[in-house]
Amino acid sequence: VKIIIGTDSKTRRTDTAFVTVLAVHRVGKGGRFFWQKNRVKNINTLRHRVWQEVNFSLVFTQKLIEGLKRKHWFSPELLRNLEIHVDIGQQGETKEMIREIVGYITQNGFTAKIKPESFGASVVADRLCD
Repeated sequence: VKIIIGTDSKTRRTDTAFVTVLAVHRVGKGGRFFWQKNRVKNINTLRHRVWQEVNFSLVFTQKLIEGLKRKHWFSPELLRNLEIHVDIGQQGETKEMIREIVGYITQNGFTAKIKPESFGASVVADRLCD
């Protein structure tokens, strides 16, 4: 089982919608996902939006871990199977951000995945942003 957390966003005229997804992926057998949507005042720069996506994912992950610890369901194996998916990749404007974003996530103790492996953010969360 892999635990995947990813956030994507869409900017409209007056606000930016962020969707954070928690996917429980039973590799080879499908999975389930849960999501939450947050709206903030319009964010115009791509860099600021991507950093906000990462922060939403990290805050959500920390809350998830705290909740699991309170219920005594947390295990160190969970961290080995937990991935933070980020909607950035080698193509496009976000390629300059890869090292700093992946480094930031790694320094927080998690595994980061970028495109094309970051389907939690770039596919699932992206579809729910509309």
